[in-house]
Amino acid sequence: MDHQPQDQQRVIETILRPLEKKALNWLAAHMPVWVMPDHLTALGILASLLIAVSLVLTNFSPHFLWLASLGVVLNWFGDSLDGTLARYRKIERSNYGFYIDHAVDSVDEVLIFLALGLSPYVRMELAGLALVAYLLMSIQVFLFAQVKGVFQISFLRLGPTEIRCIMILANTVVFFVGNPVIRLSVGVFTLYDFIAMGLSLLLFGAFIVLTIARARELAAYDIRQQALKAEREARKAARRALRAERKAARMQHKARKARDHNLPVPEASHPQ
Repeated sequence: MDHQPQDQQRVIETILRPLEKKALNWLAAHMPVWVMPDHLTALGILASLLIAVSLVLTNFSPHFLWLASLGVVLNWFGDSLDGTLARYRKIERSNYGFYIDHAVDSVDEVLIFLALGLSPYVRMELAGLALVAYLLMSIQVFLFAQVKGVFQISFLRLGPTEIRCIMILANTVVFFVGNPVIRLSVGVFTLYDFIAMGLSLLLFGAFIVLTIARARELAAYDIRQQALKAEREARKAARRALRAERKAARMQHKARKARDHNLPVPEASHPQ
């Protein structure tokens, strides 16, 4: 996720961003000439398919968790490096890149979360809830980018890369210690279920807080813009009145001169 139109301000303030930026810049500088940004985008799609298939195959063996984690790494490589490579080589296609990148991201998210629901580790309803929360935050990002020109994909210093790391960590923990079952009065939940619920609550909470905060910010912004517009209109009206006053004064001056020299008084022009 490393594309945006040129007129948008990009905001990424995450825990791993300093290290990630250095790594991406180094990779872009050492990437073979024949590798193009579209190749990396395609790699990201294939990596998402690898994650999804591996998660479903964990129904047969937990060892497929390692293959899923490899897919997460490859997805980061392709999805994060494509835009960096385009900027490094100065071959950006900002609108095309933004559109394709985020359309692909949406498909990737659906594949991965549904595959989690089909795995033995997460209940489908919880995976679906996490998917809805993730897509809501994506909508939040796109809406704010449209109305304010600020493309922010990090919240609470967490971004897509940090979420990928959480998934790899969860896969590793579950492989070594299993997926412990916790029985509550409302049902039976696994460790991965709680991770999915925690992610959902975090994203839903961020969506609600951001919606309220940004709605207030935009309302105040619109009020300021309306006040500025009214002020501009008032200045225009004042200038029109001043011009009319000066024109009337000139006509009066001409009339006095005509009377002084016994000349015909010029008639005031009337608007057609």
